[in-house]
Amino acid sequence: MKDRPRLGNIEVVINVASGSVGPAAPDEMARLLAECGVKAQVHACQPAELMDQLKASVDAAPDLLITLAGDGTVRAAAELCGRDGPVIAPLPGGTMNMLPHAVYGVRPWPEALKLALEAGSVRDLGGGCIDGHRFLCAAILGSPARLAKVRESARQGQFRVAFDQLRNAVQKAFTGRLRYQLDGRAREKAEALILICPIASKVMDAQEPQLEAAALNPTGVVEVLRLGLNAVVRDWRVDPAVDSQFCKRVRVWSARRIPALLDGETVALKANTLVRYDPRICRVLMPAPEA
Repeated sequence: MKDRPRLGNIEVVINVASGSVGPAAPDEMARLLAECGVKAQVHACQPAELMDQLKASVDAAPDLLITLAGDGTVRAAAELCGRDGPVIAPLPGGTMNMLPHAVYGVRPWPEALKLALEAGSVRDLGGGCIDGHRFLCAAILGSPARLAKVRESARQGQFRVAFDQLRNAVQKAFTGRLRYQLDGRAREKAEALILICPIASKVMDAQEPQLEAAALNPTGVVEVLRLGLNAVVRDWRVDPAVDSQFCKRVRVWSARRIPALLDGETVALKANTLVRYDPRICRVLMPAPEA
């Protein structure tokens, strides 16, 4: 763990259209930062403006980049900052908030901001590298990743579109099994593969230098439903359709391009792709675990 950073130059990027953010968030952010005795450039953005603003904020070489947006924005910020760029404080402003909750716990963004500024120190954050992309919490490879589009359409009130997407996802389920190899071991098959980073895993220490790999092998709709129930009422790892192991490198094959969900964002991966653990994806302002 490193010392607290100098906070003389802070850039804040807010997606005012995201999840738990609203039009009042920029003013509240400026007020809270002023109460903490720091000055910042606060940028309120619409979704179409986010990437350009993120790039401009990173190019400004701030001591700290604060994001208040969804998981996709956090992942983009991590890729732009890299291991030697600005330190990131990812506040929960989206729907799932995977990394913000892993870093600051499940709390509203004003509380997370206060915790980061008062108790945070700079830590290297490891994660996964895959097909030119990064993920900091989890990646889902295989047919279940198609359900993300269903979720987004339903969230936007496009229920007819969501129904058609769900029907398409169900029709394609169990038709494109993956083949994978963990750290050069024997090749295996699975309907889907979940890769979980240390900070998001319930069975690894946040500093452990590897990924948790969970292979999902349901053989029908009944087993899918059982897997979903176990995910709700207890640890999904105990389900007999799940095989969980640990690794630093994963080779994945498929007959066609692989649908994937990286920290909540949908991408299409090559039919033959390599996933590896990188101990230094970016730097994050985060409190000690006991905080």
